[in-house]
Amino acid sequence: MEYALQINHLCKQYNTFCLDDVNLSLPKGCIMGFIGENGAGKSTTIKLILNLIHKNDGQIQVLGMDHLTDEMAIKQQIGIVLDESNFPSNLKTADVGRIMKHIYTNWDETVFQSYLTRFTLPVNKTVQQFSHGMKMKLAIAVALSHHARLLILDEATSGLDPIVREEILDVFMDFIEDEEHSIFLSSHITSDLEKITDYIVLIHQGKIVFSRPKDELLDSYGILKCGLTEFAAIDPAVIQGYRKNRYGVEALVQKSKLKGNYTIDPANLEQIMLYHVRGEKE
Repeated sequence: MEYALQINHLCKQYNTFCLDDVNLSLPKGCIMGFIGENGAGKSTTIKLILNLIHKNDGQIQVLGMDHLTDEMAIKQQIGIVLDESNFPSNLKTADVGRIMKHIYTNWDETVFQSYLTRFTLPVNKTVQQFSHGMKMKLAIAVALSHHARLLILDEATSGLDPIVREEILDVFMDFIEDEEHSIFLSSHITSDLEKITDYIVLIHQGKIVFSRPKDELLDSYGILKCGLTEFAAIDPAVIQGYRKNRYGVEALVQKSKLKGNYTIDPANLEQIMLYHVRGEKE
């Protein structure tokens, strides 16, 4: 199997935070969702991939190349969208295109213009006149206009209205349709990730909790609601996390391991994350 991104035993030490032994692999042609609470290590991991900060240990390969020795070649072949627009506020879209053609050897002005049209971005307004959604659309248009093989996105749909998010998710699905392109997407919007991702990685306090195919993950877990007496009789090994309330207990359980006749509701990605991170444990 070919991988668009491989991270092995990645570590980064700060005074008050440690990214500890991070391992993940994104197969070519797939979308990987990267989730976790604020401060869990998502942005730190992305900055390390891009060599914006220096690692303490570990290896990172992007498109089969070392992220340090092949940094310039890698950056010609990836598209990057961070959670804030970094374009100078006085630029218009035409100015952005003229600048980018001197940065990317494969810059395609025709493709860029097609995305500007698709996203209905105005040509006569400057970036400072753009809404947040328009700025993110511009950043995505740039990321897609130099024939990138991998997109690395940090909260690219955060703060956007549902209609704009849906439009951008459609673009991402088009991007990977030929199975030659890949996306690594950090996001708090788990409902978006449920729609488009193939794999989900959860990071918590600098450590990877799980890295699994999304469909397998959603199929593995369910939400059990029962009384305290029923709950006490369940094997603790089946329970990933639980919360008690005045009506009884709500728990995230591994469906295949639960013995007995129980009613189990489907678990969504947000619930799986919350119970792994904040649910009480036996």
